[in-house]
Amino acid sequence: MQQLVLQIFALDPVPDDNNVKAGWGAFAIFVLLILAVALLCWSFVKQMRKVKAANEAGVYDEPAADRSDSSDQLPPTHTRSDS
Repeated sequence: MQQLVLQIFALDPVPDDNNVKAGWGAFAIFVLLILAVALLCWSFVKQMRKVKAANEAGVYDEPAADRSDSSDQLPPTHTRSDS
């Protein structure tokens, strides 16, 4: 297997610098990736604003650390007996 890989690399010539270029297709893909990341960031900020507004409106429960009851206790776990 290693010999096959070595033969492929030995027979595959290194292209000249004039034969290698990125081209317009690669540039278009690059721009589309930038736009996709910008869209995801915009959507994330929009969702985080909704979460903040809902939190201020009292939609969510208070955090577990702020509860006055015994928050250090774990909820009961259910185990299946194999008897």
